[in-house]
Amino acid sequence: MADSTKRTRRRYRLGRRAETTGETRQRIVEATFQLHSERGIADTSMTDIAERAGVSVGTVYHHFPCYADAIGACGAYTVEHAPAPGATIFEGASSRAERIARLVRALFDYYQRVPALESARRNRHLAPELDAFAREEARNRRRLASRAAGPGGAALAAALSDIDVYRALRREGFGTADAAGHVAALLNHHLDAGPGTSHRSVRE
Repeated sequence: MADSTKRTRRRYRLGRRAETTGETRQRIVEATFQLHSERGIADTSMTDIAERAGVSVGTVYHHFPCYADAIGACGAYTVEHAPAPGATIFEGASSRAERIARLVRALFDYYQRVPALESARRNRHLAPELDAFAREEARNRRRLASRAAGPGGAALAAALSDIDVYRALRREGFGTADAAGHVAALLNHHLDAGPGTSHRSVRE
């Protein structure tokens, strides 16, 4: 009976220790996500992460032996908690104009949720995961643009729904919804103008 009780207590201690370790790791990843959003990836250090997470620098290195590992974990957290829009955004859309409007709004909302995307592009050399993340973002945006606008308007739709356009409009004082509305209106006006202007297809 005594041995059974000891084993039970030991399993409890091990389970609790694993739970605490998992909680600490999660806190570090969340701190990394916050700092990347606020400062950018290149301007965040392991010391910054430790201070934000409320742990020692040694604890951060225990979970993530190098900064690239922390970046990779942050990327996985971003994909899980702030996923990029997919083809479901077009469900029920009955016209090209509506698809365009949904495309731009969904992407602009995504950029608002993931402000570190700009930094991921700029600093993609810091970790393979960043490069892969940036490449997939571009591929996904182009796929969605092709679905929304068709082959003839896909390139323009992909370009005008890019984060650089979103950021420029925000700097000029437009809110996310207003920015999306204006870009969608411009795109639809251009596409409604017909074959008077040339377009090229977007390669995925």
